[in-house]
Amino acid sequence: MNDLTDTRILDVLRAVQEPELGRDIVSLEMVKDIAVTVDNDVTFTIELTTPACPLKDEIEADARATLQAAGARQVTVNWTSNVRRSAPSQPQQQMVPGVRNIIAVASGKGGVGKSTVAANLAVALAMDGARVGLLDADITGPNIPLMLGVEGQPVASPAGKIAPLERYGVKVISIQFFVPEGQPIVWRGPLVGGAIQQFLRDVEWGELDYLVIDLPPGTSDAQLTLAQAVPISGALLVTTPQDVALLDVTKALAMFRRLSVPVLGIVENMSAFVCPHCGEASEIFGADGGERFARANDMEYFGGIPLDMRVRQGGDAGVPAVAQRDMGPAAEVLKNLARTVAARMSVRAARGAPVLTIS
Repeated sequence: MNDLTDTRILDVLRAVQEPELGRDIVSLEMVKDIAVTVDNDVTFTIELTTPACPLKDEIEADARATLQAAGARQVTVNWTSNVRRSAPSQPQQQMVPGVRNIIAVASGKGGVGKSTVAANLAVALAMDGARVGLLDADITGPNIPLMLGVEGQPVASPAGKIAPLERYGVKVISIQFFVPEGQPIVWRGPLVGGAIQQFLRDVEWGELDYLVIDLPPGTSDAQLTLAQAVPISGALLVTTPQDVALLDVTKALAMFRRLSVPVLGIVENMSAFVCPHCGEASEIFGADGGERFARANDMEYFGGIPLDMRVRQGGDAGVPAVAQRDMGPAAEVLKNLARTVAARMSVRAARGAPVLTIS
C-alpha cells in the first residue's frame, strides 16, 4: 500500500538542507514535480539556484537517504535550475536587460592572469549548464578573442542591436571584433567609457544567468563607468603571490569598497609550479600572498591556481584549460572556482544582499 503521499514527502524532505543557503529545500521551494507509485517509488525534481552548484551530490545523497528511511523503495532525483537575479539596491538602478547577475573580474595589476581567470570562469559556468556572457572590457588591450579562439565581426540582431559571437556556449563581445588585426586602440577615457556602455546596453545578450566582465588593469575610467552604469553583483579579485601584485590588488579592493561594490573574494594565480618530471613544487612568485591578503582584509580566499603549461598553451590556441580534454591541476581549480563563485552569488541573491553602485 502506498503510504507516501506528496504531503508526506514534502514533510520528510524538510530535513534536507541546502548547505550554502542554510535552509531546507522545501521552504526554499526547490522541490518540484513529485510522483509516487503504488510501490513507494519516488520521483521528484530539485530546482537548484545555480546549475553550477558545488554541493549537488551532497543534496542528492541526503534527499535519497531521508526518503528511503521514510519508506521509499527507489528514489529518482531529476535536476533543473533557476538562477535568481541580484536586485539593485536603489530603484533607479537598471540591470542589463535579460542579465540576472554581473560578475566583474579585476586585478589592479596587469599580467597576473586576470583574463585567463575570466575566460575559464565563463566557460566553466557554461559547461555546467548556465547561460553565460563574457564582456571584454579591456578596450585598449583585448585578449579574450584569442583566449577563446573566436573570430569574426558581429552583425545586427533582428532588434537592431549587436549580436555577440559565441564560443564554448559563451556569448562574447570585444572591441577586437571591430578593429583590424594589430591596430592599436589609442583612446582617451571618455571613449573607453562610451564603448563599455555601448557593450552593456546595445548588445543583444538575451537571457543570461551570468555576465562575466573582464576588467582592464588599474582603477580608472573603465571601472568607474561600469560601477556607475550597472549594479555589479560581485567582484572577483585576481592576484599572484608576489608583493607587487598584492600592492595593486589592494588598490582595486579599496576602489570597489569605495564604490560600494561587493567583493566575493580573491583567487591567487601562479601559486606554484609543479615539475612534471620530479613532482617538486617551486613557488616562483612567492608563497601564500593571496591567502595572507584575504585574511588581513576579512574576505574569502578561493585558493591557488598552480602554474600549468596547459593553461598557457590553451590560452594561445583558443582552448581554455577547463575545455581541454586532458585537464591539468589548474583546470580543476578553475572549475571548482566557477562553482564556488556561483554558489556565493546564489547566497547573495537568496538573502537579498544589497548590490550597490555609486550615484
